[in-house]
Amino acid sequence: MKDILYLVVPCYNEEEALPYSSEKLLEKLNALISSEKVSSESRIVLVDDGSRDQTWALISSLCTGDNSLFCGVKLSRNRGHQNALLAGLDYARSRCDMAVSLDADLQDDIDAIDGFVEKYYEGCDIVYGVRSSRATDTAFKRGTAGAFYKFMTAMGAEVVDNHADYRLMSRRALNHLFDFGEVNLFLRGIVPQIGYPTAKVYYERHERVAGDSKYPLKKMLAFAFEGITSFSVRPIKFIWGAGALLAVLSAVVMLLLALLLIWFEISGLWFVALTVLLALGINLIAIGVVGEYIGKIYLETKHRPRFIVERTLPDSDTRQ
Repeated sequence: MKDILYLVVPCYNEEEALPYSSEKLLEKLNALISSEKVSSESRIVLVDDGSRDQTWALISSLCTGDNSLFCGVKLSRNRGHQNALLAGLDYARSRCDMAVSLDADLQDDIDAIDGFVEKYYEGCDIVYGVRSSRATDTAFKRGTAGAFYKFMTAMGAEVVDNHADYRLMSRRALNHLFDFGEVNLFLRGIVPQIGYPTAKVYYERHERVAGDSKYPLKKMLAFAFEGITSFSVRPIKFIWGAGALLAVLSAVVMLLLALLLIWFEISGLWFVALTVLLALGINLIAIGVVGEYIGKIYLETKHRPRFIVERTLPDSDTRQ
């Protein structure tokens, strides 16, 4: 008897992409079942992250019928991609032996799932989908993505280069994922903390099948900052270093100013102004960074739920 696979797909306003992507995912899952790589009890979990369009209506229609391979999870409100993904994995972990997370736009090549499953049967609990190239990206996106992974590594976070949230996790890895209780989620940094045997499967990324990207530049920058501040305190250490450097520079400037005032009749006000502005700028940055960490502590101490499930489909689903 082969193991049960669940495909977990967060969806936010995906009414344009979902008809196509659901068909392709169903074809892939049926092919895996037919080739006896996975159990016939395998399913596709579509998570509606508080969509404002007809996404949930489409999910509901896909879940109808006794032989449907689709399941639906509807969140009570929009909680963001990471929380929606976590909700889907939470639904899947008591029902599956392994789960693959991927986006509804199918930019991640679903044929890589075959490689994921092979690595799983070889004994890997976590299999990362890694992009083999970024040829389809713009020069700006390639540059910023590369800088992001390098910066995260420099900040002390353990991340996999060119890996997003396309991965396979075994049931025991999923269970340990939920031992991490933080509200500020950055799954790309959390999953490597689990340990267990891992592997990588390389693939080519495609164009989005339909609709617009749900991660414009503003959200990407916010996501990157969330990841940095969730997994490292080095920015605070850098503030200490910047303060020490500023103190040294200020002392040098004051010494030069004193010498110039002795030898030349010049006004030293512009030196003073530059020094004050520099100190003020660094001080404001320091306050902002420290405030960000304090804000995260504040959110963590509240212990608020990371997501609330409003409904699951099929309603009669009793698989545990």
